[in-house]
Amino acid sequence: MFTQNKCLVHYCRNLALSTFDKDGNISDDKNYCLDHIPDPGKFKEQIYKYIAEHDKIIGLNVSGLLFSNIDLSNKKFYGCTFTNCTFSNISSSNIVFRMCIFDFAIFNDCIFIKSNSLFTSFSGATFTHTLFTSSDIIQSNFNGIKAFQSSFDDSDLFSSRFIAATLTDTSFRNCNLKKSLFYDSRRSNVSFKMSNTREALFTPEGKAVSEQDLSFGNSIVDGDRV
Repeated sequence: MFTQNKCLVHYCRNLALSTFDKDGNISDDKNYCLDHIPDPGKFKEQIYKYIAEHDKIIGLNVSGLLFSNIDLSNKKFYGCTFTNCTFSNISSSNIVFRMCIFDFAIFNDCIFIKSNSLFTSFSGATFTHTLFTSSDIIQSNFNGIKAFQSSFDDSDLFSSRFIAATLTDTSFRNCNLKKSLFYDSRRSNVSFKMSNTREALFTPEGKAVSEQDLSFGNSIVDGDRV
């Protein structure tokens, strides 16, 4: 888990992709990154096949890969690296992520309902028309993300971080926000209706909700009364 070799090209600073042994299992052997691997088409086929045939996936590194129209329902990922990957038209449910890295990944038109995420990083990722509804996303990192027309409705976001995130037309309705952090986040038409916003932190000074947010009970919608 978390074996992150550098690309075999000496001047390249990208992470090397996972390799497979003769039995088709993930190995720790050194390899090239996606930009320098001799046969990227063959590698992509290996990865798609491996994910399709395994329900529990440990230590996979596929930085920069495109995942499109793939069903990941009920898959379990442990210590996997998806940095700079692109996910397009993924409709899946009941996915498990443990200590995975999705930093600077791009998500377009994706549905991850009833997902379960713990100690996972989405730092700097971009979400467009992406749903994480009815999910458990605990102590995960969304710092610096950009989310457009996306939803975390009905989810448990305990102790997750959205520091310096840009959230536009994005919904956090009926969420558990206890100990979640929204420091320096930029929010436009963001709904927290029926969520426990008083247990979240919106400023480093410890204010639950910034002065410009209008509130009613524990529900707020930026700029409008609920």
